[in-house]
Amino acid sequence: MESCFGRYKNIQFKGPTCFCRSLLVYMKSRIFLHVCSLLVAVVLAVSVAAQSSAPASADNSAKSATSAAASGSDAAAPAPAPATDAQGDPLKRPLTDKQKKANAKALKQELGSSYKKWLNEDVRWIITPEELSAFKQLSNDEERDQFIEQFWLRRDPTPDTEENEFKEEHYRRIAYANEHYAAGKAGWRTDRGRIYIVFGPPDEIDSHPSGGQYNRSVEEGGGETSTYPFETWRYRYIEGLGDKGQEVMIEFVDTCMCGDYHISIDPNEKDALLHTPGAGLTTSEQMGMSTQADRITGQCNSAGSMPTGAMDCTKQFDKLDLYAKLNTPPQVKFKDLEEKVNHKINVNLMPFDIETDFVRVTGDTVLVPVTIQVKNKDITFVSKDGIQRGTVNIFGRVTSLTGKIAQTFEDTVQVDVPNELLEKTQEHSSLYWKALPLRPGRYRFDVVVKDVNGDRVGTWSHGVVVPEYNEDKLASSSLILADHMEKVPAKSIGAGNFVIGQTKFAYPHLELADGKPASFKRDQRMNLWLQVYNLQADGKTNKPSAKIEYEIVNITNNQAVLHSSESTESMGNLGDQMTLEKSLALTGFQPGIYRLTVKVDDNISKQQIAPSVRFAVE
Repeated sequence: MESCFGRYKNIQFKGPTCFCRSLLVYMKSRIFLHVCSLLVAVVLAVSVAAQSSAPASADNSAKSATSAAASGSDAAAPAPAPATDAQGDPLKRPLTDKQKKANAKALKQELGSSYKKWLNEDVRWIITPEELSAFKQLSNDEERDQFIEQFWLRRDPTPDTEENEFKEEHYRRIAYANEHYAAGKAGWRTDRGRIYIVFGPPDEIDSHPSGGQYNRSVEEGGGETSTYPFETWRYRYIEGLGDKGQEVMIEFVDTCMCGDYHISIDPNEKDALLHTPGAGLTTSEQMGMSTQADRITGQCNSAGSMPTGAMDCTKQFDKLDLYAKLNTPPQVKFKDLEEKVNHKINVNLMPFDIETDFVRVTGDTVLVPVTIQVKNKDITFVSKDGIQRGTVNIFGRVTSLTGKIAQTFEDTVQVDVPNELLEKTQEHSSLYWKALPLRPGRYRFDVVVKDVNGDRVGTWSHGVVVPEYNEDKLASSSLILADHMEKVPAKSIGAGNFVIGQTKFAYPHLELADGKPASFKRDQRMNLWLQVYNLQADGKTNKPSAKIEYEIVNITNNQAVLHSSESTESMGNLGDQMTLEKSLALTGFQPGIYRLTVKVDDNISKQQIAPSVRFAVE
């Protein structure tokens, strides 16, 4: 065997291929490692140089092309920006038609989100199915805005004022529900929140927030048990529920003990021991007349069982009916007038004038005389047996802010005149008068007048504020003008048409619907009636002391035409109330429009009032 010697070591091999095997040893040596490192560095340098040379050449070619174009023509347009700039900045990229359509669609969805929120959140519980269907058919935002405006207007109890009390109260209820009934979700989404938003605060709440021991009522079967948290809401009256609207009881149960109360029509659902054998038994179960399993399976009373036994089937059906009605959006009030309200343009209307006055009756009751005037020329007369007869049907409804009907009146006004006097009769007007006792507050008046023979209908809907007459504040009734006034017999005081107290008015004059004041002829007498309330009595004489001034001013030139005064000392014995009745000849008045002001100064309380009214002289 021959020995082979390496550079660094003496390595021996067995075999004739000593030289080849020695090469493998050199590959492992330090010199070979240095060579490999140098080769890798060279390869990396070459690749980097190749990448950097490509953009440079492109820039040089672009520059050369630009300079060539400029030298070729002085009027040539500037060279476009390199394509790399457009690709580098997304905002500068030209949009394709497809991208433009996608952006327009996204913008439309963004703008429509407010309408979706209004539909799915704001009015989700009060919008009717018909309104929802109509809203979904609208094609543009202008129509949607108009729909929303009309939606709230239809529910506004006082459409003649800037405020919409219904809308304000609705959003107040939503805020209250979110604050008090949230349970892992917004309060308006919960059952309690929905009922509160739709029907308002209950008249009474029986709350058991911790559940615990509970004695069942007789209707629930009697006996003692333990319950989950629950609440029972009581409403004295809910409009729109038909025969179920009186004394409405709604039960909410929190079976998850998480604050999420849901409506329950099963009185056993709140029973925490319902599925515990032998615990929380009802009276009949304790007596062996029914079993706990009957309650679990929902067995109803049989004809021979005690009334304290299982549930009464009839009551369960009533609860199902009530539950269905509670889940129905409230109907828009004044359904019979809804069609008239919805249409902005009507033809063949029945014109009429209407006026509401206010007279104090007691501290919490105000008499509201409603006077309706229809011109005879607007009434269709039909000849029958030598008599011309015109018939007008009048329907009126007064509702409170909560939608509860306060007063309703329905009458027929019939005018009969001989054939030969019809033409003269048509120069005059017919009056209808209805006195309604109301409590102070804000109401909505809806009046419909129909010409029966001519089949024409006129409507009037306005908010009316019935004043409150505080005992310590000087106040007055409405100032009423009439052709004539007379005293009624003692047995007729306060009774009959056009009668207030002991005074009967003959043809009271109204301010017209077009804004024109009450009108009188120069050969007529104008009679005024006014009551003053809460006059203070002198501590020594126990009598009131006040000064009354009457002033008539020509509105055209602001010149005083008449001024007179009187005092309570010349009126005899008076209490805290006095009635002023005056009659004035108009022969000395020139045609025009005037303002009558009655100024009352209470010398004791140092208070002053000055009610006024316009009138015209023809």
